Amino acid sequence: TAVRSCCLAAEEAPQGPGRELNATLQHPVVLGRISGLFGVKGWVKVFSYTQPREAILEYDRWYLKREGEWQATAISEGKRHGKTVIAHFEGVDDRDQAAAFINCEIAIDRDALPEAEDGSYYWADLEGLRVVHRDGTELGRVAYLMETGANDVLVTEGERERLIPFVADKVILDVDLDEGVISVDWEWD
Repeated sequence: TAVRSCCLAAEEAPQGPGRELNATLQHPVVLGRISGLFGVKGWVKVFSYTQPREAILEYDRWYLKREGEWQATAISEGKRHGKTVIAHFEGVDDRDQAAAFINCEIAIDRDALPEAEDGSYYWADLEGLRVVHRDGTELGRVAYLMETGANDVLVTEGERERLIPFVADKVILDVDLDEGVISVDWEWD
């Protein structure tokens, strides 16, 4: 099963003080983005990719991508508000300060995610892997994954873009993270 890199129930997310603010981000996993402002006291709206949406708040250290660089940010408060999530960062106390964060991606370090269950994979771990047909034909590398409702889909880049359903044991024969290869049985034409 492909597990979206950010699809964690709130109770599965790590607890505790998190990383130091001066820590560097080694392997970013994007969990959402800042989508707007909320009120006048420095709160922001968060477009969360997690399931449930508020699971993003279980990580108390976020990294925000500003001007091409990941910057550690501490959350002082956060909550679900209707269909969205809102958050407040330490030291950000007015709307003008918060406006600087609009459209910033939110990430955590890959190491902060719990181990995936056997047969499940985080999307971030699948991106970049080689995709090989059972007959040995190279189909490209996983560029990204997308949800379709019925099943997740690998989007590969190579001689051409291919959309390959992530259906274990039928289409996806094997995922070898150590070797960096996904074996598939998929007729592409």
